[in-house]
Amino acid sequence: MLVGVPKEIKNHEYRVGLTPAAVKEFVAHGHSVVIETDAGTSIGFTDEMYINAGASIIDNAAEIFATADMIVKVKEPQANECKMLREGQILYTYLHLAPDAKQTELLVASGATCVAYETVTDNKGGLPLLAPMSEVAGRMSIQAGAHYLEKAHGGSGTLLGGVPGVAPGKVLIIGGGVVGTQAAKMAVGLGAEVTILDRSLPRLRELDDIFLGRIHTVYSTEEAIEHYSSRADLVVGAVLIPGAAAPKLLNREHIKAMKPGSVLVDVAIDQGGCFETSKATTHQDPVYIIDDVVHYCVANMPGGVARTSTMALNNATLPFGLALANKGAKQAMLDDKNLLNGLNVHKGLVTYKAVVDALGKQLNLTYCDAVEALNK
Repeated sequence: MLVGVPKEIKNHEYRVGLTPAAVKEFVAHGHSVVIETDAGTSIGFTDEMYINAGASIIDNAAEIFATADMIVKVKEPQANECKMLREGQILYTYLHLAPDAKQTELLVASGATCVAYETVTDNKGGLPLLAPMSEVAGRMSIQAGAHYLEKAHGGSGTLLGGVPGVAPGKVLIIGGGVVGTQAAKMAVGLGAEVTILDRSLPRLRELDDIFLGRIHTVYSTEEAIEHYSSRADLVVGAVLIPGAAAPKLLNREHIKAMKPGSVLVDVAIDQGGCFETSKATTHQDPVYIIDDVVHYCVANMPGGVARTSTMALNNATLPFGLALANKGAKQAMLDDKNLLNGLNVHKGLVTYKAVVDALGKQLNLTYCDAVEALNK
């Protein structure tokens, strides 16, 4: 199979679909790899390194899209990239379709086979290709929140860890999954007072065991959200419904009741955000202020630490990518139910129910079972 890796074009996105080490694996399995020039140069993966790994360097993305059997990316394809996809081609990347009607419409029109990293599963019900970026984003959420709490950046001027004689800042984390756990680790490490809200009692018990009393775990209710958000210096939105639009857990009234200069970090922004006032921002212009509350809603947070993120992502995506290349999309997915769960669009059919639930009426979509779609 000819595997193509275009350079990412989203604002301040420096990650790359394949590392040189991953390229070497594809080549060892008998595949050819083409990489757009300078696709990884900004994070230390030079064209020479890719050539040494067995790839060919291509000057422009259009040629890669025109010739490759499988396109491997990091972020969702932008409109002009969607228009270069074709029927029978595999797209393997993050998609986050539920809040993105335009991308969904373009991918359906392309006829391509679109496999979303964020909905591939494992045998324990986890999301192994989302997890490494969730780990990065969770850790970054505290780093970013602490930065924007500084007075010069619009915050209240609160140091999360406090100092002797001055109480630490209060961090509220909504959601106790991968993002929330990693955020809590960083916040505890800084010395903050940390509260995690979640609706799973088993998960709250696990978090109590993990942190040995260093955080507060609270069952998530409307009253709890209202109470703890009004007292927090930093609120991290860390909720996830796989493949679906994020629920709006903080409404405008909650935000109006927050302390002036407090900070919201919405890690769920790729899925539409979990705060009513959230709107996607970029690393170039990451924050805005509503009701005296600083909002950090960067849609590709892990892109800020692109080298670490690229290596972590490739560790997770490589086995599934090799399966797609070795067996072809249809056989690879029929052989592996976890990879099959990653199929979102195939030959104009939407095969992920949460996307149809979110966009079906707007785009006149109907759900098609993934196995049925592959066998058509």
